[in-house]
Amino acid sequence: MTTGGWNGAQYTRIELAPIILIKGEEGVRIDRALSAIRHQVHKTDPQYESSELVAADYTLGNFDVLTSPSLFGESKLILVRDGALMNEDFIKDVLAYIEAPVLEKVWIVICHPGGNVRGKKVCDAIAKAGFPVIPADLLEKDRDKLALVREDLRSARRRMDADAMQAIVDALGSDLRAMACAVAQLLVDVEGTIRLEDVHRYYAGRIEATGFDITDAAIAGQTARALTLLRHALATGVAPLAIVGAFAMKFRTLAKVSSGSRAVIAKMPSWQVDRARRELRGWHDHALAEAINAIALADEEAKGGSEDREGAIEKAVITICHLRNGHSLSRVS
Repeated sequence: MTTGGWNGAQYTRIELAPIILIKGEEGVRIDRALSAIRHQVHKTDPQYESSELVAADYTLGNFDVLTSPSLFGESKLILVRDGALMNEDFIKDVLAYIEAPVLEKVWIVICHPGGNVRGKKVCDAIAKAGFPVIPADLLEKDRDKLALVREDLRSARRRMDADAMQAIVDALGSDLRAMACAVAQLLVDVEGTIRLEDVHRYYAGRIEATGFDITDAAIAGQTARALTLLRHALATGVAPLAIVGAFAMKFRTLAKVSSGSRAVIAKMPSWQVDRARRELRGWHDHALAEAINAIALADEEAKGGSEDREGAIEKAVITICHLRNGHSLSRVS
């Protein structure tokens, strides 16, 4: 299976195998993959035995015990949630098991965040052996979060206005479990088509405008959205310095990746590098340097160099949006 954006249909196509890897960190995707797997196991054997194995505390040889036939011949579903913490004994035994798994009535599901962390060798071996690898990458783009909402609506055979869907993504999009629960609650509480006023009635106070939301919009050159989020953040008590700090952290990452230094990039998580590379499209080195200067100025003014700290941050946001959209800094007053 491929990684990337949301594709709910992939979970309806999950086939059971002796070993299944769920790879990624997105809680909703992990939950739905596990639900689909349990559904398939139940269809195969309603009396199956379910257990969880802690990979960090694993004892050598325990796989033989776990995968041996049960007293009454029930099928076994064994879940490993802490794949990134697997100890050496687990790695040794699971690599051997991949070579000669129990082919009937035993299914082992390993959850792993992916990337160059502990257990990568096991993930690679599972994929190389041809066992299923179910993607659970983080959903960071609005379009993927909207696709998740649409999937839930389609499953329920219900409708929601486009602006209502966007509002619920804006309100709860940083916590997809909460967002999915909110959609489910709206489906129960609202009859007919769900409209914007329904979302506002339940979740108006949850519209998010954290420093990182503002930063993401500014990096993409979305001036109107960035300023709207900035004003909402300031109005709801987000500290100006916290917003500037988010910008500084983000642009430091972009600068490191833009430098192309292998030594620097090697120390960063792979997902962070991949995201920075996507975000750098449309940015050139000169614009990036000017943006960093604008952030430094905003930081100085937010720490007392200006009587209008909020205005200083707004000016920085406008400057960054203009730079992303190809305008010279001299045009930004």
